[in-house]
Amino acid sequence: MNKTTIASLLSASLLLGAHAAAAQEELNALVWCDHTDPAFIEPFEKANNVKVNLKDYEGTGTALSIIEQSQPGDWDVFVVDGIDVPRVVEAGILAPLPEDALPTADLFPAIVMPENHVIDGKTYAVTEKFGYNTISYNKNNVDVADFQDIAVMWSEKYKGRIALYDYYLPMIGLVAISLGIETANIQESDLPAIREKLFAMKDVAKQVGEVVSSQTAIATGEVDILVGGGEWVTAGLTGELPHLDWVIPEQGAVRWSQSVGVFADSGKPDLALKLVQYILSPEGQARLATSSCYWAMPANSRAAEHLSDQQRAALRWDDQEKYLANAQLYPAPDAELDAKMQDIWTEFLQR
Repeated sequence: MNKTTIASLLSASLLLGAHAAAAQEELNALVWCDHTDPAFIEPFEKANNVKVNLKDYEGTGTALSIIEQSQPGDWDVFVVDGIDVPRVVEAGILAPLPEDALPTADLFPAIVMPENHVIDGKTYAVTEKFGYNTISYNKNNVDVADFQDIAVMWSEKYKGRIALYDYYLPMIGLVAISLGIETANIQESDLPAIREKLFAMKDVAKQVGEVVSSQTAIATGEVDILVGGGEWVTAGLTGELPHLDWVIPEQGAVRWSQSVGVFADSGKPDLALKLVQYILSPEGQARLATSSCYWAMPANSRAAEHLSDQQRAALRWDDQEKYLANAQLYPAPDAELDAKMQDIWTEFLQR
């Protein structure tokens, strides 16, 4: 075989390889950061010969802005705050999901949330992961007994040693709980009292930060307490930093959940549904629960089969029944009340 023939074959081989790569299907997913862990997404990509392009965001408002600036068909799979599913369905963003293709029977009953996910008899999203916005702390540097009372969030005893999570809904929810107001029943008339308590919280805090900076502050010892924290902050760190812990005070905490669905204008709905099914499978759930971005409880109870004893302990698997009973969902204000809450939070941040 001469050099010309070898060169021709090599060129043809490279072209075929390039064509195969170009022919690989792609999905575009708008997600929370836990889905970007290669250990979570690569098994699906390899099993389905697909490249999943992931864009992570924080806050439903940010996601809606991204969608508004996109072209129809740009996105296939959407991960969104569970309480915001009705809002995005009303906007025509999500398509109905075939219920017989979902592992509904394996999900923890308390987090199925049909009031949010089922609209006019059709299921538009499914809870994939959940946890709590509550209080995380360094148990070596605090009196652990103090954290049974939610009032520790305003404690002069820990002034300058507290970080606050920068997301208005769970923080307003925690303040409402401290005032004896149910998060589902917050009224405009409650806002002055909530505002006062928020500002008092800021007075004893050292800093306010988003997910990464909040985790970093407590992990490095910059602060000893994170209000708004929970298992999503400390569970994945307990192997290396066993002094970090979290608690739900006697008064309760706020429960968050994230849901997954398929975009109504996805050009690849069948493949998008496959990704949803993978996310909800026991294996996918275990990987998502222990993602490098943050840990939290999987929605599928069968994920326990794929988690170690240490991982289940860090997630407080055996305590979920009592935790769920003592946690309230994020506030779900209408547009007018939501705007007023955001105004208070903006004032809070600027204070």
